[in-house]
Amino acid sequence: MAELAQVLRPLLPSGDPHALVDASTGDDAAVYLPDGTEGGTARAIVVSVDFFTPMVDDARDFGRIAAANALSDIYAMGARPLFALNLLGFPRRLLDSGLAEGIIGGAAEVAARAGVPILGGHSIDDPEPKFGMVAVGDADPAALVTNAGARAGDRLVLTKPLGTGVVTTALKNDAADPETIASAVASMTTLNAAARDAMMAVGVSAATDVTGYGLLGHLRTLLRASGVEAVVRADAVPLLPGATALARAGEIPGGSSRNRADLESDVRWGDGVDEVLRVLLCDAQTSGGLLMAVPGERLDPLLAELAHRDVDGAVVGTVREGDRPGRVDVVQGS
Repeated sequence: MAELAQVLRPLLPSGDPHALVDASTGDDAAVYLPDGTEGGTARAIVVSVDFFTPMVDDARDFGRIAAANALSDIYAMGARPLFALNLLGFPRRLLDSGLAEGIIGGAAEVAARAGVPILGGHSIDDPEPKFGMVAVGDADPAALVTNAGARAGDRLVLTKPLGTGVVTTALKNDAADPETIASAVASMTTLNAAARDAMMAVGVSAATDVTGYGLLGHLRTLLRASGVEAVVRADAVPLLPGATALARAGEIPGGSSRNRADLESDVRWGDGVDEVLRVLLCDAQTSGGLLMAVPGERLDPLLAELAHRDVDGAVVGTVREGDRPGRVDVVQGS
């Protein structure tokens, strides 16, 4: 995944003065400011696309997770989602099974909860099911949140626990109990709308959502875009129930292993950080939480705003100056 991103990024220069955010910083969505204004206030268009293969057995849960994941990119930019388009790859021979309807119905349920209409989409005959969405939103350009604004001294706040990668891998191997699976599904189907509202109420320096590249992979991208380094406290990072035991049992997805290998030159592990925590900090997430960099004086107000909206905010690290943007020191304890 990381290798593919590095290959594609140089091929996508925008060269367009209306493009406020393009592929060059590895941000969560593209942002475009068209000519003209509406009501005297310019609004930027925020667009993202995401799709993947099933990570759970239940078709409706798959659709719900995919929709929450697609909308997360819009929320991570501090934007308001406007509408979405479905993307479906599905085997023609299984069209009478009801599975496609379950996937699309699950996505519609989450989109409705977000107040986002699904206005259409595209489907193809595909031997392996795939589903996702194009998500379109808008934002005030002056209030846009990107991954390039983190500054030394900012605190890092994470809004969802890690471990969906190991749990869904264990699910595929019939190694996860129902309670563990239910906790992971509940996390993956939770919208990041409330977390977005909290960060916009307080004002943060930068943000991203944590998905396929894992916590440390997405943090590295944010740090590189911002020209800074960070320290992460491994013991402060929240984990899903059962994730530690499953990782210890070897239920580790290939994407997580690739993430860790890709991060090798940019992450320095403290002696007290055990092997299981190292795995989970690189675990490939689906529909993870928001990771925010917030100035120290706004940390308590942000945590209060998150709590007011029933969002758990964990302070997991600190941004610092450094001569190698993207470097992360992972320590155990303060």
